[in-house]
Amino acid sequence: MQLPANLKSTNPGRLIVVLGPSGSGKDTLMSYARDQLAGRADVLFVRRAITRPADAGNEDHVAMTEAEFDAAIDEGQFALTWTANGLRYGLPRTIEAHLAEGRLAVVNGSRGAWNVIQQVFPSAVAVEIRVDPATLAQRLQARGRESASEIEARLERAAALDARLEADVVIDNSGEMHTAGSALVAYMTRAMGAGRLSE
Repeated sequence: MQLPANLKSTNPGRLIVVLGPSGSGKDTLMSYARDQLAGRADVLFVRRAITRPADAGNEDHVAMTEAEFDAAIDEGQFALTWTANGLRYGLPRTIEAHLAEGRLAVVNGSRGAWNVIQQVFPSAVAVEIRVDPATLAQRLQARGRESASEIEARLERAAALDARLEADVVIDNSGEMHTAGSALVAYMTRAMGAGRLSE
């Protein structure tokens, strides 16, 4: 995990970090929120750089090779980078200019990197997307990307990380997507110009 030289951002804007295990529906909920808030200049949905192909997964990300990622680090393009599940992730420095204007930014984060994200962006708030274990297992199986043992390992890791994370708000996405999506949009709307939020 690599921190920027200045370590801590003093930007007045607010960063919402959406956290949750693979299969919880983070990308789907963020896409729903993006559609609902389309045209608003005061909210930025951050595209992460990830060392995986552009057509892998559901997230709209900037695909990079390992060499391209290394070059981007050398050029100072990232506000923060981390590694998870064999992939490297980077948040672009453009997020800093947006937050400096006192605006809202939303990013798909990583529970393992949450503590460091907080160090760099003290105004960050965690929105945890939870799904009951049985539903999560069904979703992971339906994707067909992993074996039964790999899914079991994911579920165990998810439970361990859930136990350590103290989120500012928890959204249950075990049921209808639009219900959880509406809850995320409502939280984001309240966050625009609000102080530290919790529920």
